[in-house]
Amino acid sequence: MLEQLLLTVLMTSVPLIFAATGELVAERSGVLNLGVEGMMLMGAVAAFATAFGTGNLWLAIIVGGLAGALTGGVFALFALGFATNQVATGLALTIFGTGLSGLVGAPLVGHAIDGLPQITIPVLSNLPFVGALLFSLDPMAYLAVALLAGVAWFLKRTRGGLVLRAVGDNHDSAHALGYSVLRVRLLAVLFGGMMAGLGGAYLPLMLTPHWAEGMTAGRGWIALALVVFASWLPWRVLVGALIFGGITIMQLAGQARGWTVPSQFLSMLPYLATIAVLVVISRNREFSLANFPSCLGRVFHVGK
Repeated sequence: MLEQLLLTVLMTSVPLIFAATGELVAERSGVLNLGVEGMMLMGAVAAFATAFGTGNLWLAIIVGGLAGALTGGVFALFALGFATNQVATGLALTIFGTGLSGLVGAPLVGHAIDGLPQITIPVLSNLPFVGALLFSLDPMAYLAVALLAGVAWFLKRTRGGLVLRAVGDNHDSAHALGYSVLRVRLLAVLFGGMMAGLGGAYLPLMLTPHWAEGMTAGRGWIALALVVFASWLPWRVLVGALIFGGITIMQLAGQARGWTVPSQFLSMLPYLATIAVLVVISRNREFSLANFPSCLGRVFHVGK
C-alpha cells in the first residue's frame, strides 16, 4: 500500500519536473514566461492526438515536445522579437493555449489510448521496497530526471551555462562582451517550451490515458512557483516537485477515504500550498533573492 502511494507521488511529480526545469532555464536567461500552463496543454493535446491517430507513443512524446516548443516560439516572437511585456505576453499565451487545445482536442474527448509501458531493470527492480519505486518506472520519468541532471550540469559546468547565467544576470554586460542576448534567450525559451510540452504530454500518455480539456489543472502555475521555491537551482526542483506531488495525492487520497473535510477544500490543497510556500519565501529576503537573475523580466533592446 505504501509503495503504491509513493509510486503515485513520483508519477504525479514527473510533469512538474519537466515544466519547472524548462522554466528554470528560461528564467536563468532573464525571461519570465508565465505561459507554462498553455504550453503544457498544447503538448498534451498534440501528444494524445498523435498517439490516438498513429498508435506510436514514442512519436507522441516527440510531437508533444515540439508542440510545446512551437508555442514557446510564439511567446519568443512577441516578448523577444517585438519586446512586449513578458508578464502580459505569458498570460496571453496561457489563455491562447487553453483555448486552442480545447478546440483541437474537442473531437478527441471520450477516446482512450494505451499508456506508456514501464521499464523494469533486471535484478534492481526486485529489490525490496526501492525496486518498485526507483527501478520500475516509465521511460518519461527517467527522462525527466536525466534532463534535470543535464540542466544542472550545463548551468554549473559548461561555458554555455555560464553565458546563459551571465545574460540573465546582466544582459548589457553580456552584450558588450559580444554575446547575442536575444539568441541565448530564444534558445532558452524554446527549451522551456519543449520541456513544458513534455510535461503536458506525460498527462495523457501515462497519468490519465485520455484527453480532457484543461487537464493540466494548474500544474503550469505550480511549476512556476517551484522555480522560486528552488531558488533557481535545478536539484531543488526535484525536491519541490515531490512535495507538491505528495500534496496532490494527499487530497485525492482524502477524497477517496471519505475524510470529513469538504472535497472542495481538499481540491484546493495543492494551490493553497503553492501560495503558502511563496508567502514564506517572500518573508525571507535573503533566501528569495538567492540566485535570482537580476535581469529577469527586463526587456533587452539591442544598441541601447
